Formats: sequence, structure tokens, C-alpha cells
Amino acid sequence: MSTNKPLRGTRVLSLALNLPGPAALMRLAQMGATCTKINPPAGDPMQHYTPSGYDLLHKGVKHKTLDLKTEKGQAELHKLLPKTDVLLTSFRPSALTKLGLGWKKLHKQYPALSLIEVVGAPGPLAEIPGHDLTYQAEVGLVNGMDLPPSLFADMGGAIMASEAALKSLITLKTTGKGSHHEVALSDAAAWLALPRQLRMTTPEGAVGGAHAGYRIYACKNGRVAVAALEPHFAISLCEAAGVALTHPVKDLFNPATRQAIESFLAGQTRAQLDKLAAAKDIPLMTLPR
Repeated sequence: MSTNKPLRGTRVLSLALNLPGPAALMRLAQMGATCTKINPPAGDPMQHYTPSGYDLLHKGVKHKTLDLKTEKGQAELHKLLPKTDVLLTSFRPSALTKLGLGWKKLHKQYPALSLIEVVGAPGPLAEIPGHDLTYQAEVGLVNGMDLPPSLFADMGGAIMASEAALKSLITLKTTGKGSHHEVALSDAAAWLALPRQLRMTTPEGAVGGAHAGYRIYACKNGRVAVAALEPHFAISLCEAAGVALTHPVKDLFNPATRQAIESFLAGQTRAQLDKLAAAKDIPLMTLPR
């Protein structure tokens, strides 16, 4: 992260559990915000299933334990809210209302406070239970029986939540009032899945395997991720592979071009390909088997 701290002096209070809220809090802390995390007596579930990850995401974050279902916990929370710029939550709307933290009531009590609600889905759908896996499945990011390689909806939602915090601070500066922002993980998943919906990453898409310069190939002692998509990169790759091109764009969609590149790379070691990439300015990354 940059050493510039644009959010220095901004006070963020988070009630958000699991991954999206803490990941957003991490980004805000890295931008200089003073961040405090309130956990229930049982702690954040992430502390139990990924303790090292929890510690990483909360580096430099202050911690408090409060039972918000009790009068004492509520009183302690309301001592903090007047000194808070942004409140980050991850409850269903009905649960937030039960805690007395619904937007209308909160805004009336603390006009300068902004509320960012991380929810599963937007509007009335926010009451329906879901998780990263279900939101990815909904937008076509789950293939076969394999779990996705990362929690894309959660991490995309974290970025959108930190973006919402920045929006709220701009609004506060221009109007003097806090603002309400709903961040839906299903929306984050849909945004990240947009290239898939545009068929860019399906098998017939340019970055889904149809373009010979943008694929995973086997090499002599591992694999190689080749990303020679632009014509000048593709030309360098094909020259190295001894492939003659008539048209540097159309020819890369020819199965014969793919087969020639595949044959060339299969005879090279990772070390040879790393050296080739540096010498010929070809974007590739070698990988173990």
C-alpha cells in the first residue's frame, strides 16, 4: 500500500463478522483510518476457523467485546457512535433493526454518522441466507464439483464496502450529513462475473482458451501461463515458437497455431521459458506441475 494515508483522522467502527467486513476494515486501516472492531462475546467466527487470517485482516485495529443484546452492551456502543464517522455492519436488516441500528433511527440520533450495510443480496432479498459460494454459483462462477479457488464475492464485496466508505466521506464533506450505503455480496459476484457473462472467459472467448496466446500449456517440467494477447506479444511468442503469421490477430484463433505453440512449449523447461520471457518481452509465468 502507498505510504499516503488519505483517511487519517477518519474513525471507523465495525460490527461486521466473517470475511467481507474485516477485509474492508483492513483496506480502510491501510488508508489511514482509525478502526475499531466490536465482537460479540463468542468472538468473530473467523477467529476460530482462520485465526491467522483474522489477525492479518485486523492488524492495527482496536478491539472491544460487547454483547449488543444487553442494555450494558448497547450503552457502551452508543458511547462510541458520537465519535464515529463510519459504522460498518454485516447483519440482516431485520437483525439490525432489532439492535436499534436501523438507518432511520441511527441517522436521527447521529446525523453525521454514515452506515455501510454489507448484506447478502440487495433490498428485500437481504433477508435470504447465503454465502460466497451461493452468490458465485448464482452468476456462473462455480464449475463442476470444484469449489472456487477464492472467495470472490466476499473480497469483491470488501472492495465495494471500502468504496462506499469513501463515498460516505465525500458526501459528509459536501453536505455535512452521514449517508447510508448497502453493499450486496451478490452484486459483487455479478460484477466480478461480468467477463463471464460477456463470454470473454467461456471456451470460445479470447481469454477463455480460444486465443492461442492466452492459455495454460504444459512445459517440460511444469506448466506455463501464457498471456500474449496483444499482437506485438503474440508475434514475439510465435517467432520464438517458429510459427509464421499472416495475420497476428486472426491466426491466433487457428487450432494449428495453438498446436504449434503447444508443441514448442512442451519441449522447453521452466528455466528456458523464464529466460525467453525476459529476452523477448513475452508475458508468461511458469508454474510447477
